[in-house]
Amino acid sequence: MRGWLKVYSYTRPIDNVLDYPRWFIGGEAFELDQGRAHGPGLIALMKGLADRDAAAALIGKDIEVLRSELPALDEGEVYWADLIGLRVVGLEDEALGQIAGLMETGANDVMVVDVGGREELIPYVRGPVVTDIDLEAGVVTVNWASAYWAD
Repeated sequence: MRGWLKVYSYTRPIDNVLDYPRWFIGGEAFELDQGRAHGPGLIALMKGLADRDAAAALIGKDIEVLRSELPALDEGEVYWADLIGLRVVGLEDEALGQIAGLMETGANDVMVVDVGGREELIPYVRGPVVTDIDLEAGVVTVNWASAYWAD
């Protein structure tokens, strides 16, 4: 109503998205006027977005923020967005696939790896499973046998 947007946020906790004063939605810049929890999600009012029709035009669009506004990461941490598209290799440098996405599960996060047109899931567990991430080389090394994926 009156230009309020129903928002689903991937930030943890979900209301952290309200910490960013400038959002890019569908390639257009907006300033956050106000926002709050609403049921299981959030609602937000953007400056200059005054009516229901303008808000409806943004349905299904992703919210983006400038990378420069993201918090600094601790040593060894990465943003999910930096992992998407990276090659996945095994301990013996065997090609396993490419990261197509990530998802949350109750136990741990999971990498969705595109393996020749099909998806395989690899737990994102630093140390025992994910042994190295080299962002510059674009490679994630995992302790995960490709034999599991044999046809």
